[in-house]
Amino acid sequence: VDPFSGPFASGGDEFLKIFKVLFDRVNAKGGALGRQFELVPFDDKLQPAEALIALKNITDQNIPFVMQCTGSNVGAALIDGVSKHNARNPDNRVIYLNCGALATELTNEKCDFWHFRFAGSVEMRAAMRVRSLPKDVTKVYLLNQDYLFGQSVRADTKKWLGKLRPDIEIVGDELMPFGKVQDFSSYVTKIQASGAQSVITGNYNRDLNLLIKAAVDSGSTVRFDTYLAHLIG
Repeated sequence: VDPFSGPFASGGDEFLKIFKVLFDRVNAKGGALGRQFELVPFDDKLQPAEALIALKNITDQNIPFVMQCTGSNVGAALIDGVSKHNARNPDNRVIYLNCGALATELTNEKCDFWHFRFAGSVEMRAAMRVRSLPKDVTKVYLLNQDYLFGQSVRADTKKWLGKLRPDIEIVGDELMPFGKVQDFSSYVTKIQASGAQSVITGNYNRDLNLLIKAAVDSGSTVRFDTYLAHLIG
């Protein structure tokens, strides 16, 4: 269950290709206890409501594992949906395998027995993100997407800056519309005016790509200390 259409479709396509390679490799070696894996994609368009429709289709087909990698908003919906389904259907229970919904809350406040996350949470990543900042960085600008993941990045980055780098001043702190900004030049202008040496951002995919493009086009030399720059885009 991932976005295979809409502005973040490239992220869903990336994960689908990765897991197809991995599943093919495992199946070629005999599968798991002699059983072959089948990968069945469902498009959630990065919308929680669409993900819950997909979940209903999954449980109707008796598919036992639900895997999702993009969007903590979708992850939160799937945690609730899977938990409720399993309570009502003890003979047709499913497990939600989370390979990329990172918000800290998903394994804290929303912790659920039927949810297993492989990736490190935002809080874990924030601790290391802040530790990695050069000693000469003393002014940072926080820019994050205004939904569960971006809000989690914002809160945990502030927490670890306070604990580990009290010498750093936050000169800007902004939440931006998720997946809707086409031109980031106004954000870059504010970043430059703030005197920030680093932009700490959880932006990913098109929201990171367009942000850095605007910075390059403006001639800015600010650092980008990101959480998800390793993803496609």
